[in-house]
Amino acid sequence: MTGTLFFFICIGLLVVGYFAYGRIVDKIFQPDENRPTPAKVLYDGMDYVEMPQWKVFLTQAINITALGPVFGPILGALYGPVALLWIVFGCIFAGAVHDYFSGMLSIRYKSKSIPEVVGANLGDFVRQFMTYFSIVVLILVGVVFVTAPAGLLSKLVGLPVNVWICVIFIYYFVATVTPIDKFIGRIYPVLGVVMLFMLVSLPVMLFANQYVILPNLDFTTNTHTTLPVWPMLCITIACGAISGFHATQSPLMGCCVGNEKQGRKIFYGSMVIEGVIALTWATIGLSFYENAEGLRRALGPTGNSALVVNEVCRTLLGSGLGGTLAILGFILLPITSGDSAFRSALLTLASEFDLPQHKLKSRLIIIIPMLLIGGILSQVNFGTIWRYFGWANQTLATLMLWAAAVYLIKRAKFHWICSIPAMFMTAATVTYLCFDKVGFGLSYVVANCIGIGVAIACFAFFFIKGSAPSALPFEQ
Repeated sequence: MTGTLFFFICIGLLVVGYFAYGRIVDKIFQPDENRPTPAKVLYDGMDYVEMPQWKVFLTQAINITALGPVFGPILGALYGPVALLWIVFGCIFAGAVHDYFSGMLSIRYKSKSIPEVVGANLGDFVRQFMTYFSIVVLILVGVVFVTAPAGLLSKLVGLPVNVWICVIFIYYFVATVTPIDKFIGRIYPVLGVVMLFMLVSLPVMLFANQYVILPNLDFTTNTHTTLPVWPMLCITIACGAISGFHATQSPLMGCCVGNEKQGRKIFYGSMVIEGVIALTWATIGLSFYENAEGLRRALGPTGNSALVVNEVCRTLLGSGLGGTLAILGFILLPITSGDSAFRSALLTLASEFDLPQHKLKSRLIIIIPMLLIGGILSQVNFGTIWRYFGWANQTLATLMLWAAAVYLIKRAKFHWICSIPAMFMTAATVTYLCFDKVGFGLSYVVANCIGIGVAIACFAFFFIKGSAPSALPFEQ
């Protein structure tokens, strides 16, 4: 099999996954087109505002698509073509399912924040843990999506990085205190055009310049001799396969959905789009350079994926309008994910402390301290922040999947579509925490035994608790 054929088979599997498995997931959940959505019954002109389906879809896609499905797959390409398999199967059976349920359950629970959705199914203790854990993740998202674009802007314009960090945080402030349909809802669809330009133009130019696509399809190769594919790849490539950050974004768009029947296109579909982006960049990483070692050298001593992005765009699209537009896309898209991250954190804290958000004063009380904390964290080493973000991000996704599994089993529905990926991600995140140096640094064998043991224990607890008779979690 040639690399080109393998790449298009992977793309085809994602498309088939959307139409086939996405339909199965939708049928199991059973959306109700006659059920009033929060956008209709809770309209406030600020966050609960019904928008057209196409605009909600584009906004959701932009919200979740930033540096994650670019930087992660570039780093994941160091593990070889197995990275593409993780993106395809992770996206179809875990990531898109996760995004669908985080969006649809938020709608069913009056567009409550994800901690409240999870808590309604897993208990109040988990709700409180999720509240502050998700806020930490969201702030980390805002920070990692500031420093990278600020660095690229500094290279383009020449102003110091910290100046651009301040400019971006000012933008964050404006984006979080204005009505969602007046600011985010208007500029995000425009950025969607930029995203499509990058998505199409780079692989087209890769083919046009006659690069050999995926020259080495040896799935046993791994340049990370001290970092095994399992579980490191599952943490390295999050966005594009499965990402807990998306669960924090889905309620934002859940506030704007006019009909539950739109859920599969908006939530499952947006994740598939991100999977295509991730596949594209993993393929570019494995094809643009002669081998994985060439990619490693391009990343530099700190593993900076921005160096690869800059070189790829300038080489394939030139230093003129095309290359500049692509690089601007990589600057703007992460910034937009950062602003929605802080907006999600704002709504989560507002819900926790029952602060109405139609008043500007209430929003300022929350957002100003969060932005100050984010500004301080932006001075920490980017690589360190990214690795902790990666683990926290996947842990958040795992909890969301367990909550969705409980939701299904309590209603005697087919819970395996959520419980199986929940077990898989439990094993991955716990093993990573036990093995990697950012965690406990245990031996590989011991870390795996603990990870698999915890996953089995979680499933046993889930099955016992889910099978016990109890009141159904609250729904709208």
